Amino acid sequence: MKLLIALLLFGLLLVLCWPLALLFLVAWPFLWLLSIPFRIVAALLEVMLAVVGAVLMLPFRLSGLGR
Repeated sequence: MKLLIALLLFGLLLVLCWPLALLFLVAWPFLWLLSIPFRIVAALLEVMLAVVGAVLMLPFRLSGLGR
């Protein structure tokens, strides 16, 4: 469904302003490559927060209070 919406929006952009659509088509792979480090950092932060949460909840889970 996301792909269909993206294609419809791109088609609309192509009809309304084709130079902008072509620029977007050329720039998209470079923007995707630039976003990779941010995705890696976000994944690492998510894992670190999950570990901290698990360590903080460990005493409650061992005592049976954290059900």
